[in-house]
Amino acid sequence: MTEEPLVYLDTSVYLGILLGERPALKLLPALAKKRFCSSIFLFIESERNLVRLSREGILSEKDYDKAIRQLKEDQDLFLFKEVTADLCLTGQFPPIRTPRSSDLVHLRTALWFLNNGGLDRFLTLDERQRNAASDLGLPATL
Repeated sequence: MTEEPLVYLDTSVYLGILLGERPALKLLPALAKKRFCSSIFLFIESERNLVRLSREGILSEKDYDKAIRQLKEDQDLFLFKEVTADLCLTGQFPPIRTPRSSDLVHLRTALWFLNNGGLDRFLTLDERQRNAASDLGLPATL
């Protein structure tokens, strides 16, 4: 029996799905029967963004509480890679643009999954991140 394809979700895709944003929801049919992986960083980024959206009045208290509960429940859906020394000082950078540290963590973690068992797709809603992923040889489209 073969395992389902492994798909890397960065924080933009995960939060988009969690918050019901149309661009992310369009990905749902293509994500059926897939296994998900990400950096453990996904949770701190997601939590931070949910707090920010709540403080800015974009998320109601009820929606914030629901999203935080779902975030905690979703931990079981992912294979995670910790942010460890093997991701540091690798020299792996996209050739054109230098990503933000959090984006670089996602890129290097996805490369780790690609090189340690395989990765079928790297998904992001951020066009610059998608381009960087493609430049690094990550399969960045569905």
